[in-house]
This record gives sequence, structure tokens and C-alpha cells, in this order.
Amino acid sequence: MRFLAVLAVALGTVLPAAASDPVSALDARLGGDAQRTRLVVDLTGPVQPTHFTLADPYRVIIDLPQISFKFPDKRGGEGRGLVSAFRYGLIASGRSRIVVDAKKPVTVENISVVEASEDQPARLVVDLAPTTREKFLAAVSAPRAEESARRPVEAAKPGDTRPLIVLDPGHGGVDPGAYGDNGVVSEKDIVLQVALMLRDKLEASNHYRVVMTREDDTFIALGERVKVAREAGAQLFMSIHADSLSASSGGVRGATVYTLSDRASDAEAANLADKENRSDALAGVAIPEQLDDVAGILIDLMQRETRSFSSRFAGNLTSSLKSAVRLNKNPARSAGFMVLRAPDVPSVLVELGYMSSAQDLKLLQSDEWREKATEAMIRAVDEFFGRRVASESSRKVN
Repeated sequence: MRFLAVLAVALGTVLPAAASDPVSALDARLGGDAQRTRLVVDLTGPVQPTHFTLADPYRVIIDLPQISFKFPDKRGGEGRGLVSAFRYGLIASGRSRIVVDAKKPVTVENISVVEASEDQPARLVVDLAPTTREKFLAAVSAPRAEESARRPVEAAKPGDTRPLIVLDPGHGGVDPGAYGDNGVVSEKDIVLQVALMLRDKLEASNHYRVVMTREDDTFIALGERVKVAREAGAQLFMSIHADSLSASSGGVRGATVYTLSDRASDAEAANLADKENRSDALAGVAIPEQLDDVAGILIDLMQRETRSFSSRFAGNLTSSLKSAVRLNKNPARSAGFMVLRAPDVPSVLVELGYMSSAQDLKLLQSDEWREKATEAMIRAVDEFFGRRVASESSRKVN
């Protein structure tokens, strides 16, 4: 489609989208300065945009019917003028989103779609101008309820007592996660592929029921991921990620297993948790209010046993992965990850490797490496549930 669009422009015509084809976004660019900044998105057909704003950080959220993003650089363009960055992707079934990060408070002076004409494609045009914080906050609408993109969990059949495991491929949709240095391979795609392979292997064993928080390139809010585990009655939750570090990190490589803790085990773990916990903000989702003190006390009591099981599984997983793949020099860590906060579900977050490492990135895309990694995860799951059943049976007898 990209080639045909370029050819059409060369011939002095605009190729319209077929009636049955979804609209595609072919490219995006920023222009202007700190007094006025314009975002232009080239489209294969008209769409009807809506928008709203969110503060702290300052964001302009542009919602569209579901479209296909085919930008040359998946990371989006560099910031310019009033804009520091922008992201895009699927936010829910039938709905796409562009999130524009503003450097300071802005007002949306214009948002419109220009129809295709002569040699110009249809274009989404967004004009931003500076404003005061007071005016920006006054324009922020009440946090809107985001429709959930997660699917309902199918209830177990009568007599099916197999443990239920929830696999959580990180990021997705408008939240791409980390990118490899080439800007083509994204974390959200890598971890989804690994999680799907792990799911298929677990189901093939017939020892477990498996639920995925997402099975495609869709954004799922952090709180929704936790709800999946709790509402499904999961006995284990595994969130799968692949981190990225700056070039100054000295070639850090290898897999790391994280558990939940109020105080991070080290600065790197704290930074990673902070980055992962910003997922909702990056997608333009309002962060839910914190639990009240009473609820927090009850959850803390429940979490004591849950954290013990989480730590046990993390130990199993670290040991199993060690025999199959390269581990980070400090492979067992902990921090305050929001996605691990289900008080009654043992939960771990697995960083498979670093997208910023050329060696890790090559392995993360290797079917052979994925086979080894997922087999190691299954061995850890088998060991965990064997020990947990024995532990619970012993406690009931005593």
C-alpha cells in the first residue's frame, strides 16, 4: 500500500482507500516552534477524531476509529516545538489512539481532517499553542472511564482442578515498550511472541489452564491486568518483559526475575519499576486512586503469604533459567511494580533480556533461544506447583 501511495503521488493522483479497507496512517511529522506546533498525519482516507487532555505530565490524547499505523519509523518522530514525543497504536477494540507529550501546558487550537486533493493525501492536522497551567487544568475533563479491551475469562469446567496460570505480555497497542537499536523491533511484539509460545506449551502439557491478559497488539491498563488474575482465581501470574538501558550502561545483558517489594532491592530495580508503572500514563489512561488505609491493611495481611509463594517461584524460575539462558549478573531483584500487586496471587515479572543489547536482541528473536527459555519456565512452574500442593496439604493436616 505504501508503494502504491508513493506511485500515485508520483503520477499526480491520490489513491483512495477501498471502501472495505481500514484507513491507514502512512506518515507523521511535526512542524513549528515553541509559539505554535503542528502535528500532521497522512491518511489513506478520512476519519473522525476526538480529543481530550491529561495533566502531570501534560498530554493531548487523540482518539480515532481503529486504523493501521504504517509509519516508516515505528518509534515515531522526534519532538519539536511544544511537543517532546508522540506515540500511537490500538487502545481498545475498534479504537486507535495518538498520545502527544507536551513540554508545557498547551491548548488545542485546531484538530481537523483535511480531505485528499490532487497530489495530497487526507491529513489529520493538530495545532497546539502555549497556555497557562491554570487554563490547561481547567480544560482537563474528568478522568474518563476507559473501556476494557480484556476478554472475559472462561470458567473452569466442573471437576477441572488444574492450576490456572495468567501470562501477561507487557505493553501493547499504544504502549510499545522498549525498542531495539534498529527502531523496528519492539518489546511489545517480542514478549507477546514468547508468551504465546509459553501458553501453547503449558496447554499442551494438559496440567494447567492458561489465561492471557492480551493475545494481540492491544493495550491493557495495569489495573486491568491485575483484575484478570484476581477475577480468574489465578494461582500464578507471570508478567513478561524485555528491558532497555542507555548506551552508558556498559553492555548489560541477561534475564532478570523481579518480585514485589515496598522498597526496591537496588537503584536499577527502582528505575525499572518506575518506568513500567508509567505504562498507563504513556497510553493516556488516568491512573486510579490509591486504596484507602483500611483496605490497604487487609491487603497487606493477605500479601504476606502471597509474597512468600512469589519469592519461592522466583527462586525456582531463576534456577531453571540459569541452566538454559544467560542471566543478569544480579538476576533476583524486587521493586514496587504495580502489575504485581494482586494481594492473593503469587506474581513475578520476568525481564527476558535487554533490547538495548545487540546480543540479547538477536537471541530474543531466535526461535531456538525462545524454545530454551520457555522450557526452563515450564520446569519452574512444574516445580512450584509440586511444592505448593505439598505445602498446602501439610498445613491443612497440621
